[in-house]
Amino acid sequence: MFVVDALNLAELEALAQARLPKMAWDYYASGADDERCVQRNRDAFAELSLHYRVMVDVEQRDLSTTVFGDHIAMPICVAPTAFHKLAHADGELASVRGAGDAHTLFILSTLSNTRIEDVVAAASGPVWFQLYVYKDRAATEALVHRAEAAGARALVVTVDAPLLGRRERDVRNGFGLPEGLGIENMYAEGYAPVRRVDGESGLAAYFASLLDASITWDAIAWLRSIAKLPVIVKGIVRADDAVRAVEHGAAGIVVSNHGGRQLDASPATIEVLPRIADALAARDPSCLVLLDGGVRRGADVIKAIALGARAVLVGRPVLWGLAAGGREG
Repeated sequence: MFVVDALNLAELEALAQARLPKMAWDYYASGADDERCVQRNRDAFAELSLHYRVMVDVEQRDLSTTVFGDHIAMPICVAPTAFHKLAHADGELASVRGAGDAHTLFILSTLSNTRIEDVVAAASGPVWFQLYVYKDRAATEALVHRAEAAGARALVVTVDAPLLGRRERDVRNGFGLPEGLGIENMYAEGYAPVRRVDGESGLAAYFASLLDASITWDAIAWLRSIAKLPVIVKGIVRADDAVRAVEHGAAGIVVSNHGGRQLDASPATIEVLPRIADALAARDPSCLVLLDGGVRRGADVIKAIALGARAVLVGRPVLWGLAAGGREG
């Protein structure tokens, strides 16, 4: 089977698994601990049904929406995911060009194999930059200013990973990047690459040494004080935390459990979305609400929008397409 023959994401997933080395596949596919949250995200969508109306004129259909003033062709955007060159030699450049072909938003991970300047230069649509808060605040601030100078349209700060979740596949594989691949955004700030470590995940060791595990909501206010771009907080599963994000200056939130990769006992994102959306509608109706986690069908997108999201983000499916067919995938 070729990528053009795939009828659904499950078939694309199988294509990707057949083509990827085990370490790369396990890194993309893995979740925390028993990986129940990965499945919970999908199962929660399956438990929801759509109570549809009939006899409505649907001759003219428009799937487009806007995010911070940028028009996108559909409410499906590319979530930030790390290390695209594990899937394809063209890495994030192929991914951002594919997003442009689809006329949608691309969110670049800090942990990319390609510099933000090069990714934005290759883009034909809007690009946001996902950010972790490092112990070295000067390096964090430098990344913010590089994203702004490159032309990123927003910052997405991930708040659910002060320490990396225990991903047992990565521990077993001693996950690290092959020679020749690095975290290019961090090279410019003087940081070493993620290399294999016997008996543990090289990425977990990297997180523990560099990321600030002491961050509080004050970090969002600090980012707002140094950034000209809107700040979106990613990693929200509680309504009260969504309200706190807005109170500290966030222009939007992503309802996310990190794809089930951080805490295996996390609730499914679609399960908590209604309470979060209702709380934000009461507190600040202008707040942008996005969701990721388990979106695999068009019906899942409709369910998320019906329950309060403006759009959804997809992560693993983009990596499957990249592995199976590069930009076209």
